[in-house]
Order: sequence, then C-alpha cells, then structure tokens
Amino acid sequence: MAGRIQLFKPWFEEAEHQALRQPLETGWVGAGPKVKEFEQRFADYVGVKYAIALNSATAALHLAMLVSEVKDREVLTTPMTFVSTNHAILYAGGHPVFCDVEPGTLNVDPADLERRITPRTRALVVVHYAGHPCAMDEVVAIARRHSLTLIEDAAQACGGEYGGRKLGTIGDIGCFSFESKKNLSTGDGGMFVTDDEAVAERVRKLRWMGISRGTWDRFNNGHPARAWEYEVEEVGFKYGMNDIAAALGLVQLEKLERANTMRRAVVERYRQALAGLKGIELFDQRAYGGSAHYSMIIKADQRDALCDHLAAHEIESAVHFYPNHLLPIYQPYITPLPVVEAEWRRILTIPLYPHLAAASQDRVIACIRDFAAGAAS
Repeated sequence: MAGRIQLFKPWFEEAEHQALRQPLETGWVGAGPKVKEFEQRFADYVGVKYAIALNSATAALHLAMLVSEVKDREVLTTPMTFVSTNHAILYAGGHPVFCDVEPGTLNVDPADLERRITPRTRALVVVHYAGHPCAMDEVVAIARRHSLTLIEDAAQACGGEYGGRKLGTIGDIGCFSFESKKNLSTGDGGMFVTDDEAVAERVRKLRWMGISRGTWDRFNNGHPARAWEYEVEEVGFKYGMNDIAAALGLVQLEKLERANTMRRAVVERYRQALAGLKGIELFDQRAYGGSAHYSMIIKADQRDALCDHLAAHEIESAVHFYPNHLLPIYQPYITPLPVVEAEWRRILTIPLYPHLAAASQDRVIACIRDFAAGAAS
C-alpha cells in the first residue's frame, strides 16, 4: 500500500515558514501590524471597504448576527452546513428557520427560502456549499424585497465568484474561514467583511472586549504613556486574530488564486473520470459563477458501503454535513425538508487539496470505479 490518502491537507511551503520569523523575532505576536496589513490586503482582494480579522469564522458569524440585531427574531438558514452557522444564530438570541436546498448543488433553494419569510424574519444567511455559489441574484432580490439583512457564510468559498464578484461581498456582511483545511489557511482564523462603516467600527470594538482602541494602536499611535486610556461601551469578546496567524494569511493570500486553480484542475480530473458511473452522481456546476472548490463531494447510491470500501484501501472520506435540523439541539426548530433529507444520505466527500498528487488521485478514482463496477454487477 502506498500510504494513506488524506481527505484535506493544508498547503504550506517554505514561504510560510519564513513569514513566521518576523513576528517571532520582533516579539509582537498579538494583534498588530501583520493583522492590519492582512486586513487591508484581503479587503483589496475581495473588493470591499472593510475587513476585520478574527480568530475564527464562528466569531465572524456570531458578530454578524449581533450587529444584525436578530435577538428574538427569525433568521432564514440552511441545515447543510457546519453547526457554527446556526449556533451563531442561537448565540445572538435568534431563531433559526431551516430552508430546503436545491438537489443539484445543496445550496439553499431561493423559492423555499422566500416561502418561509414571516413578519418576525430579520435576516437570512446563505452558505456556498463546498465552495459553489448560491443563486445570488435571486437571494439578493428576496432580501431587498423583504428588507432583510443578507449574511454570506463564505467559510467554504474563499476566492469563489458570482457574476464577476467575489463570494462574501454580495450580501451586507461576509464571513470567511481560515481554519486549517480551508482554501486560505492560517491554522485557524476568520474575516468579517462589509462596506458599512458603522458596522465595521462596531465589530472592531466587539472583537476586543468592546474596547474602543486596540492594544497595538494604543502603544504605537499617540502617547504610549497614556495607553491605558480607552472606553468600553458594550460587552465584547476576545475574538481578534494575532500576528502569527496574519503572517501566514499574507502568504496564503498571495498564492490563493494559484491554489484554487490547482484545486479546479483536480476537480475537473475527477469529474471526467467519474462521469457516467452507475450509482455515482456528480454535483451541478452552474454557469453563473466560479466555485472555490473547497471540497469534492459526490453522491453515491450506496454511500456507506463506498465509504467503507475507500477506508479499506487507505483512502479517507467523510460526510459534509449531518443536516443541522436533525441534531438534538435544533429539535425546537425542526421542519420537514424533503430534499435535504433525501440527498444527504447519498453525499460523500473524497480527497481534495491543491497539491494532491496525480498518482494519489488515480488511486481514489480507481477505487471508486472498482466499487461502481462491483455494485453494478
């Protein structure tokens, strides 16, 4: 056996190792100049006015819900996501309203979303599943028609596009993840983006305990002897990114387009090799946008058996995700979602990362094709 093939794998090179030297040598490893530089460069890359670096996408989603004032109000959402998306609604005192999805993409179904709007609805959050864009023209029109705040969970979609715009910048607020396996990885981390100055200013305070001036600014701008002077106007959180993570982020951002191009090539190779296999179905690739190709997900009629077959050949696979509305914590919000409840039982994530070797991908493809042939016989 040639060794285990991982499901996800961050792509770090010598440049990332070198980038860590400066914050370690200067001794300033908290939120400082690297964070500020990363925020500005990320804002420029995606095309927004304000980017606020955080320690996770979960933090970004929580703050998005807080500034959207969802307490005691409804938030339209998808169950096909990591639980952070919907936990954030609960953190902020909101009520998740789960919507069904499109079978071809597992992104939220705009028609079902609009059907679930009530006078209590305050906001909606969309997740670009596996990095593939939602139908944003329709979603934006719904949000504007009903005066709802639109939050994009772009945790899986860094670098993806819709109609020539970067995902995460089309709604009122965008939330990104830089967790270890993501397209842009800082080990862990996140980014909150917006074009609203007032929202950005409030989020900057909330990420650091509600304090009006960050530590770097207080010690490096103005009179350091008076660095203890600041205001606290509301309860905040310890959600800021540090310069170690930001140093990695700057290098990863520089190579993001190259990495996503490499991901696209791996996906296209999978799609060509797996097309037409009996019992295997590929997801739609809609012409309206470009996927970030965070994960490669297929549908299999015998999903669990295929997972076991891959494992027997030292190939990792997984299911993304267990529908949130079926989890015990969300029982008060459970509602019938026929597409989700049918499709999630068929989905399987197979290995994908930029530097997945052709020989390793060939092993994955051969294993799936062998399984499909055996299942069909």
